[in-house]
Amino acid sequence: MSSARGQAAQGGQEYATYQQSSGYETAPRESRHARAGTGAGTMAGNVLAGVLMIVGGGIAFLDGLGMIIRGGFYTYSSGYAYHWSTRGWGWTHLILGALIFAAGVCVLLGMVWARVIGVFLASLAAVAAFLTIPYYPVWAIVMIAIDVFIIWALVNRRRPA
Repeated sequence: MSSARGQAAQGGQEYATYQQSSGYETAPRESRHARAGTGAGTMAGNVLAGVLMIVGGGIAFLDGLGMIIRGGFYTYSSGYAYHWSTRGWGWTHLILGALIFAAGVCVLLGMVWARVIGVFLASLAAVAAFLTIPYYPVWAIVMIAIDVFIIWALVNRRRPA
């Protein structure tokens, strides 16, 4: 849109100050929203997701350690289709918990790549929790709900009005 047509359409001021960057014209209103950054709700969601990832990763790590050391504590029904030894689930939870803990720390430090990795790891943790429902059902369902909330908080990007 040419500058003269923009001035005629908007009364002059807003479109008169186009900026040239990388060969594309950017309207002042669009650049104002780009400068605005993230809102308080997004920041709070990121902090909560990071803290939940740290706590959940630590608990998964300790849970995996417990499954490796005292596997006889956990019981399961014999007709379960996804039967795996408690030692195997223990190593899975131990490694996944350590990775989620580290990604949670990076989310709190504001690293964008950690948000993507956090979504991926929270998805894996939700699947792992689903597959361990016969071993400890209530805790597995609670962890699935927390992982779904972590995914929502990491993906949600609110813009100020």
